[in-house]
Amino acid sequence: MHSRPDKGSVRDLRLIFHPRSIAVVGVSSDEARVPALWFRALLSSGFQGKVYAVNRKGGRFQSQRVWPSLTSIPGPVDLVISCIPRESVVDLLRDCAEKRVKCVQFYTAGFSESGEAEWADAEREMVRIAQQGGFRIIGPNCFGVYNPRYGIPYGPFNVMPSLGTVGLIVQSGGIMGKILEYGMVCGLGFGKGISIGNASDIGVADVLEYLALEDEIKTVGLYLEGPRDTRHLFEVIRATAEIKPVVVWKGGGSPAGDQAIFFHTGALASSPAVWSGALRQAGALEARSLDEMCDTLLLLDRFGRLSRGNLGAICGLTDGGGGEAVLISDVCNATGVEVPHLRKNTAKALVDAIGQVGSVLTNPVDMSQRQAIAPAVRQALGLVASEPQIDIILVYENAGVLLDVYPREVTNAVNRAFLDFSQERQKPLVLVLPPGPAEARRREIERAFRGAGVPILPNVERAARAIKNIIR
Repeated sequence: MHSRPDKGSVRDLRLIFHPRSIAVVGVSSDEARVPALWFRALLSSGFQGKVYAVNRKGGRFQSQRVWPSLTSIPGPVDLVISCIPRESVVDLLRDCAEKRVKCVQFYTAGFSESGEAEWADAEREMVRIAQQGGFRIIGPNCFGVYNPRYGIPYGPFNVMPSLGTVGLIVQSGGIMGKILEYGMVCGLGFGKGISIGNASDIGVADVLEYLALEDEIKTVGLYLEGPRDTRHLFEVIRATAEIKPVVVWKGGGSPAGDQAIFFHTGALASSPAVWSGALRQAGALEARSLDEMCDTLLLLDRFGRLSRGNLGAICGLTDGGGGEAVLISDVCNATGVEVPHLRKNTAKALVDAIGQVGSVLTNPVDMSQRQAIAPAVRQALGLVASEPQIDIILVYENAGVLLDVYPREVTNAVNRAFLDFSQERQKPLVLVLPPGPAEARRREIERAFRGAGVPILPNVERAARAIKNIIR
């Protein structure tokens, strides 16, 4: 037996995220089952190390040899992915000790989260065997390590957002999948992630300590259900938040949610008010939904933290902007985002640029008028951005109506004005682009802005919550 690495060892986790070889245990001839899908995903993902398929029956999978056991593999194995029934894991763990693996991650489920004392005891026994064998456990009941730069895909799934600087630590494999899917749609890239399930051994704090020191990770998102050793976790969150933003979404909080959490990862929930207070004290940003977490990560990725968050808004690109201005004002007031008045000389300059009839020359700026709209938009953007008390610009574009009212060349010119402004980076710009009529062309606009790195959100409520979160 060799001694187990220190629990908080960054070197230990670096080896887990950068294994030289991976073995998938449970691969059979059934290509539709998870082990086969996982093995194929590793073969096609660009992973530079060796990938082994293991099944006690041996044989071949497609053109690859299937090894009858871990110990029969001739070379070293750093990471083991277990996709076998829970009744067989103890034998696998003994093989892991003999093979001197670094870590085994368990897709295998049915332990403490089952609510059965026998299998909760079995989970503790797994950790004991790993401690004696000198290796680590991720899970059980999880999809484990995700490192796209190193060619490790997210489990067996074909979910491939772009490379980026966001790190993820998630207790639910499904939630992590949804966050990565958001990234694919919204242009948010990820650097490393881990689904830790029951977190019987490697916990949230362990991985957060590691990601805090990874230079390629600029922001960390956590989805928690009931992590162990919360006192230590909050100490690590506090230390990490001094280096980079940490966004935390804590699941549960309702009786039904707490019950679902227990049967999902075997975790015990605690009071939402206690969590919120502790997260504030630790300097973390709290999100209360999947959308809020992803939107906040998106804005942090684009802009980082803002020292202030006073909002300047442009709306009413067609008639009806008065209502849009009221909507933005009310939502921001309810969310706690300041929408300050413009200076008198700025309002006068807006009169010259837009004219008064049909326009509300305050903040939000209602652009309702139909003559020379693109030049007027450029002037209005410049005037609002020049206001020293404005820190971030929100544009509300009712694309369906805009596309109905104006010819394509006019809408293109309007959107070019917004794109040019965002590229000049005078001040951060967020585009609210609600779905509606003319959806195919609206998506063309969306793609153009996303390609330019402009964050796009579907409604003012989500934009305001995310903006509020990134204010220091």
